[in-house]
Amino acid sequence: MNVLIVHAHPDERSLTAALKDLAVTTLASQGHTVVVSDLYAMKWQSAADFTDFDGITGPDFMHASGTATETGRLSPEIRAEQQKLRDADLVILLFPLWWFTVPAILKGWIDRVFTYNFAYGAGLGRYGSEGPLAGKRAMLATLTGGRAGHYTPRGVNGPIDDLLFPLNHGLLHFTGFDVLPPFVEHSAVHLTDTDYRRITAHFQERLETAFTTEPIPYRSESSADYTAVTHPGASELAPGLEHPGTTGFALHTHPTSPNP
Repeated sequence: MNVLIVHAHPDERSLTAALKDLAVTTLASQGHTVVVSDLYAMKWQSAADFTDFDGITGPDFMHASGTATETGRLSPEIRAEQQKLRDADLVILLFPLWWFTVPAILKGWIDRVFTYNFAYGAGLGRYGSEGPLAGKRAMLATLTGGRAGHYTPRGVNGPIDDLLFPLNHGLLHFTGFDVLPPFVEHSAVHLTDTDYRRITAHFQERLETAFTTEPIPYRSESSADYTAVTHPGASELAPGLEHPGTTGFALHTHPTSPNP
């Protein structure tokens, strides 16, 4: 299998970098082909702008990116990253959680690489198995400085699954990936040797099972689960499909057991 690791940390002495190296070693030892996009080492441009499109401009950025995609006029570094995505069976986004989201350089990779008519667009499907990147697996791997209790339903930072929902559902599921449960470790600062061994062992186990782990059971937008309930043309979850009391992002995953 082919694996793409997109690594976003500026310090090669960091725990995130150590996990990147562990991922390369572990996956290669299983016979997988591993490619790393080390964004800081690549000096990746964070800002998405019209300079990526070889002279193609507005009136809107989205369709300009689509025209550049269709006509082969994207900048070479974007075309190279898109080819890595085409080739990959598994994509791992590896990053520290900064201000409740990805570092700017990784957001810039997403903004520039996931262009219209490549990752999404009219007729390409979305939120399900018909997406342009369907059949591939993806996993977020992130570290936080805060304690685990900060990221619970009653924690001051909010549930970690909610913080990662825009990436897991809005980016990866939207474009067709089978999205694996994220790898998350908290309090990833001032580690003891025991802490380090525990974290690396956990990550290694997740890597070794990445092609057998069950994906998050997100609902497909093309299924009967979604219908225009209150707004014509909108995709809203049909009534009665959730467990009683379920609200928010959790509505968009299939319940783990049938409704009573």
